[in-house]
Amino acid sequence: MPKVILKKTNTRRPKSGKARKLSFDVTLAIKELSAKDKKLAKLIKKVGPCTLELEPIDRPFHALAESIAYQQLTGKAAATIFGRVMALFNSPEFLCPHEVFAISDESLRGAGLSRSKLASMKDLASKAIEGLVPNAKELHKMSNEEIIERLITIHGIGSWTVEMMLIFRLGRPDVLPIHDYGVRKGFALTYGHDELPKPKELLAYGERWRPYRTVASWYLWRANDLVKS
Repeated sequence: MPKVILKKTNTRRPKSGKARKLSFDVTLAIKELSAKDKKLAKLIKKVGPCTLELEPIDRPFHALAESIAYQQLTGKAAATIFGRVMALFNSPEFLCPHEVFAISDESLRGAGLSRSKLASMKDLASKAIEGLVPNAKELHKMSNEEIIERLITIHGIGSWTVEMMLIFRLGRPDVLPIHDYGVRKGFALTYGHDELPKPKELLAYGERWRPYRTVASWYLWRANDLVKS
């Protein structure tokens, strides 16, 4: 789980409830990645065991609304704003799409949402009411591609936001967020590049990490932590 916030990429994952274990064998993933990529193997050795854990995904609508609030903000600022949004409603735990859709724009703006995030939150609520946002049971049955294709139709939800859900909520083993600044920066640090790799270059190189690109991404995030420390 990324601990650093680089550029405009928010890599903080909100905590709510007990974290869950991954469904795939992380030890096997590390063994295979180390055998396929010697430079990544050196990073893995420096960082140590992968401690990626999953956050709850019982209510995908709430998780996506939280992701919208956190976009392009530091964790502390985003947590304050999302807390104010939550305080607008009767439920102290989870947002309800019908309530979000019905509340006035002025109230959401007063809580600190930008106009863009307000539009995203309203569109998310509208599409959730229409049934476009899958429930947790449906999500677990869908492929990565199906989930991305479905959710990026929501205003303000791009592939990066969905990829974060796939990694940190659903625990999918083979996700490579090629547009994530932290992953690209970690790649440059690990492989001795002066410039960040282009997304297409990272995608091509990452083919050797299949079917554990999620674990490779986690270690690339950690490369930033090593430099910072």
